[in-house]
Amino acid sequence: MIARRRSLQVKVGRITLGGDAPVRVQSMTNTNPHDVAATVEQVRRLEEAGCEMVRLAVPDEGAVRALRDIRKEVDVPIVADIHFDHRLALGALEAGADKLRINPGNIGGRDKVEAVARAAKERGVPIRVGVNSGSIRRDFLKKYGPTPEAMVESALEEVRILEEVGFQDIVVSLKASDVPRTVRAYELIADRVPYPLHIGITEAGTVRSGSVRSAVGLGILLWEGIGDTVRVSLSGDPVEEVRVAYEILKSLDLRRRGAKVVACPTCGRAEIDVASLAERVERALEGLERPLTVAVMGCVVNGPGEAKEADVGVAGGRRGGVVFREGKVVRRVEEGEIFDALMEEIGKIWEGGR
Repeated sequence: MIARRRSLQVKVGRITLGGDAPVRVQSMTNTNPHDVAATVEQVRRLEEAGCEMVRLAVPDEGAVRALRDIRKEVDVPIVADIHFDHRLALGALEAGADKLRINPGNIGGRDKVEAVARAAKERGVPIRVGVNSGSIRRDFLKKYGPTPEAMVESALEEVRILEEVGFQDIVVSLKASDVPRTVRAYELIADRVPYPLHIGITEAGTVRSGSVRSAVGLGILLWEGIGDTVRVSLSGDPVEEVRVAYEILKSLDLRRRGAKVVACPTCGRAEIDVASLAERVERALEGLERPLTVAVMGCVVNGPGEAKEADVGVAGGRRGGVVFREGKVVRRVEEGEIFDALMEEIGKIWEGGR
């Protein structure tokens, strides 16, 4: 059992973040921020995949107007991503944003920060202070170089600005594309602020390389109990970010949502086509919300043990396989019948109330 860092708790629309709340999964749209229909469609796809907060870029007044219309069409909490102009933050709050992502140091003087903080406080909307390795304050960059220490000091300075105007519904993030630097930055700040931490490896890369980089970095932090919400940053369809995030959380037993398919790597002992069968099972269960473990194993060496531990599983044998449900052998089938047999046994679990 992972002992999670206990933070203050904030409310983001209909969900809570931090404290004893589960680690929340979020993503960001990559549609044109002025295109209401396309953005609404993507937000809905993200929500169907399990995304619990969706961030939207709000670069101008047109995006603020679009946000107002988008907010009317979707239920998932919306985070407005603001830079350089405090008026956009005020407009996003009026449009119904459930959370702001800003850097207080780049939206104007103290009076402007105070105006945003006051408006957010009136609406019960938290603010995420986000520091990336590319946005370190110049004075700290000069003092420390592009290091975790510089990222932490930048974040603490931004937090201080909000605290000084009486605002404490704060979330903090410190991201770099470099895994060791990101991990160290979060480790350094974890004991220095009481606020929830949003974790991620920024600009992680394509689906394959970015997923690996994110799994390593987020896995380390989550194992250390650090992280109240995660985003896996990938180049491509943001729905993949949500799927990868849940796989990371499921691998650490921090969240249980959807199917977990356990499949052997195959070897010379395999007597069924494990790869094709496992991929077919994974596709069939892709939209599943209920937690379920399915084991697809190729032979009788490790197969029966893994299949017994799963909710439903198969251990391959000569020209077929033995199917298990909840630890018991329920049938023996030919190879061409395995997929249908697994689906039938999954259906029986659901009929039993699982």
